[in-house]
Formats: sequence, C-alpha cells, structure tokens
Amino acid sequence: MSNFDFDLFVIGAGSGGVRAARMAAATGARVAVAESSRLGGTCVNLGCVPKKLMVYASAFSAAAADAAGFGWTVPTPQFDWATLIANKDREIVRLNGIYRNLLEGAGVQIIEGRATFRDRHTLEVAAQTFTADKVLIATGGRPYKAPIPGAECGITSDEVFHLERQPEKVLVTGGGYIAVEFAGIFNGLGSEVVLNYRGPLFLRGFDDDVRNTLAAEMRKRGIDLRFDTVIKKMEKRNGKVVADLSTGDTVEADLMLCATGRVPNTAGLGLEAIGVELNARGAIIVDDFLESSVPGVYAVGDVIDRIALTPVALAEGMAFVETAFKKNPTTVDYTNVPSAVFSQPSVGTVGLTEFEARTEGFEVEIYRSTFRPMANTMSGRDERTMMKLVVDRPTDRVLGVHMVGPDAGEIIQGIAIALKAGATKKTFDRTIGIHPTAAEEFVTMRTPV
Repeated sequence: MSNFDFDLFVIGAGSGGVRAARMAAATGARVAVAESSRLGGTCVNLGCVPKKLMVYASAFSAAAADAAGFGWTVPTPQFDWATLIANKDREIVRLNGIYRNLLEGAGVQIIEGRATFRDRHTLEVAAQTFTADKVLIATGGRPYKAPIPGAECGITSDEVFHLERQPEKVLVTGGGYIAVEFAGIFNGLGSEVVLNYRGPLFLRGFDDDVRNTLAAEMRKRGIDLRFDTVIKKMEKRNGKVVADLSTGDTVEADLMLCATGRVPNTAGLGLEAIGVELNARGAIIVDDFLESSVPGVYAVGDVIDRIALTPVALAEGMAFVETAFKKNPTTVDYTNVPSAVFSQPSVGTVGLTEFEARTEGFEVEIYRSTFRPMANTMSGRDERTMMKLVVDRPTDRVLGVHMVGPDAGEIIQGIAIALKAGATKKTFDRTIGIHPTAAEEFVTMRTPV
C-alpha cells in the first residue's frame, strides 16, 4: 500500500472519467472520482443522450406528414413540450443512477464537489483534502459564447434542455454539430427556425458534398439558413430577442441559441499552480500516452481537445488504464474515427474527405450517388440521400465514406469497421448488398464521377 489515500483520483465523472475509474479499480487500484454536477458528464446530461431523445421526438412530425401516402389518416398531431422534457428528465435520472451503480459496484469512491489541485498529489474538494499517486483530469468541455454585443440575451446548449416552454421562433447562431442538430429539432417540433453562420457553409471540416446536400435538404424542410452572416448585436425588446445581422436584416425571435463552439473545461482546477501546460484554447497538452507536463497527472476527453466525441474519450480512458495500471503502454489510434450528425436528414462519415485526400496527395477517385429513398416514393417527400466513396486509385483503398440520409450513423458505423480493416473498392464491389436497402448503394457504385 502506498502512503496516498488513493492510487488514482479522477476529476470528472463523464464518459472518459467513469470508464477509466472503473477499469482502474478492476486492477485492484484504490480509486476515487470527484464530480461537481451529475454523474455521466455532458454526454448523459447536456449532450448526446438528451439531444438524441429530442431528435426522436422531432422526427414524429415528418412521420405523421408522410403517413397519408401509405394509406393512413392521421389527425393533426399535437405536441406537448412539457411532456417531452419531463420524460427526458426521467430518463436522464435513470442513467445517473446507472452510472452511480457502476462506480460503486466497482469499488470507486464518489466524492461530490469541484476538485482543485493543492499540489501534484493533493486535491481539495469541499474543504476536504485527498492525496493520490496518479490524477486523471476528465472535466470535459463547456459552451463558448462568441463575443457578440448583447450575447447575454442568448442561451447555450447547457440551458436548452430545460426550457419551460417551447419557443415559437428560434434564432440559432453557429455552424457546427450543435447548431445544425438543434435547428432540426426545433423545426421538427414546430418552431420557426433561422440559422445564421459566419462562413459560406456550415459543418466546416466535413466533406463538401455532405455540407451542400444537407443545406439543400434543411431548406426544403423550411429552415431559414443565412450563411456569410454575423450578428452585429442583440437585445431584448418586448420579451423578444432582436438580432441585427451584418446583411442589414433584423431577426426577432423568442429564443436565441448560441451554438458557437465549446472549449476545454480547465478553469479553476489549479493547473497553472502545479505547472500543467495548456494550449491557447485552454486544453491540457498531453503526450502520446495522455500524460501532461506534470508526471503522474493525465488527461482524457474533451479537455485535451483532440476529437471531442464520447467514444474517443472512452478509448482514451481505456488506453490510460493500460498504460498507468497494467504496464502496457497504449496509444489511441485517431485515424478513421467515424462520426454522425443527428441533423434531419442525418449525416454519417468516416475517413478522409475529398478535399483532405487531395490535399494529402492521393490520386483520388470519387464514387457518388444521390437518390430518392424508397419510403419517399410513397410519401411524396422531396428529400434525397447522398452517398460517397473517396478512393485512392493506385492502391484501390477506400479513404473515406460519407452519407446524408436516414440512418446514416447506423450505416456508417458498420462501414467504419471495413475502413479500419483497410478495405479496398474491390472489397466493396465483391460484397453482396442487402435488398432493398439504402445501404446497398455503397456496394453497387461502379462508375466514378
């Protein structure tokens, strides 16, 4: 036994922190985790899970509208915001309990409160001090509000899940996952939506065919997209948020959602005092084995600002335990990490975009298909699916796969396995499709564009 209270002290009980705490405890280590809010972190409480539940809720309006084409007579649906929020909250409480049971069942001590460093081995939580041989920082990220005059008039994704009533009109500012997803959620629930973004097209970093396809389809659903537009100032007027745009237009809305990004949640931890190096965005700088500039102090997840996705944080947590507690130095492979945007229609992607592949010097061959999904031929919905393969011509290796359409995330998850295994275009061609599905298009595209 060491002279420390714990072998591992984890700051933050989100996805990466909880996974690391449990797995470390399974090796026989004495582990504690400190959390100042609810167990499960952003993903469970203010991110992936409640967002996806609200995406499901918002999709019912389109399903009701499409039903007539299949012979159903559906009364005009009525949506109740309070019911959705109450049921969502109940599910989150259930998940909080599951996380608590997982930690306690693994023998991890849960300490409630914000932890701060007193020195590299000593932490203070709620006026109590604890010592640990190793410390893992897993405090995630927090919303960033752009410095817009009057930005206090708007809310962030932290508050949007607890609105007391549904806004009739919403102004969303931003161009990333959160902006695009909540524009679709509010639109599907019946709110009027305006989305403004400072750049020429949202979802910067995604394949251009994905971005253009999604923009076109969101406009078909009635979302007012304003690109190359910034908010000059905002103010509250007669209970409304009034935004003056760089185009000279004024937008008046019941709610303004600031979805202008997230930053690492490192403030107030005492990191500077013990010498932990941060980058310009406030992220903890770590080496290949997730150790900071201070020996014995590690970090995983959004707080290191590599790829801000829950499954990546989980992989980092596992790699940390292998390295720090199993004497098996392990790094995380950040290539071909799949992701999804739960927009409407949804996006799924893995691997290189066409632009990235060309920039890296590959001799690129592109296979692309756009088509009307089978369900839309009966419903009459004017919405198209786009699928794309980015192939390296000399080696035939598939470098990237991109999709916009129903169940894109589910489809791309399976294809990500093939890319991880080094699949070639010939591998796709030799694979027999499942008919009738949209996914079979990925194995039937034969002619490059």
